[in-house]
Amino acid sequence: MQITAVILAGGRGMRMGGVDKGLVDYQHKPDQPHKPMVAHVLERIQPQVDQVIINANRNLDQYQEYGLPVVTDANDQFDGPLAGMLAGMHHATTDWVLSVPCDSPLLPLDLVSRLRRAIEQASAIHNTPTMLAIARSASGTHPVFCLMPRQLSADLDAFLAQGQRKVRAWQAQHPHVFVSFEDEQAFTNINQSPS
Repeated sequence: MQITAVILAGGRGMRMGGVDKGLVDYQHKPDQPHKPMVAHVLERIQPQVDQVIINANRNLDQYQEYGLPVVTDANDQFDGPLAGMLAGMHHATTDWVLSVPCDSPLLPLDLVSRLRRAIEQASAIHNTPTMLAIARSASGTHPVFCLMPRQLSADLDAFLAQGQRKVRAWQAQHPHVFVSFEDEQAFTNINQSPS
């Protein structure tokens, strides 16, 4: 199973005062260089996958400095995570795409292996190769941490064309499995403006 990760950094950052969340410093120390959240996410996810794509709609030149493909949403409406997931699907060359948000710098180091294993096990039992795997923890599900087959891109395109935007609603239309993670901190979203 070859996998492309798409880091979702295309939002408006409204909960952080409109800043570009992926470019906000995380745990910055005075004696260290600037290290934005997207760099932390990239550091943790890149060893787990075959390719990485960044989905961004602003500050494209800054994201391009990471030497990875940077793709924008199909339109400039900021349609949310699903639009970023779709952009990743359209540009990925692997059969599987993993989405992760740019504002979860502590994401699990075994995220991909556990999601992949859950899909393989469930698919063998139910004979449904289009299975999605979605992370969850004690606080609930984390739908943007999702491993999905790229072949669902046309379906997702149609879903968005209908004006639908809810990640959970789209995922509910397809066979899926939830994968439980014990480390609650791993899914912490940094959604407060830096002080």
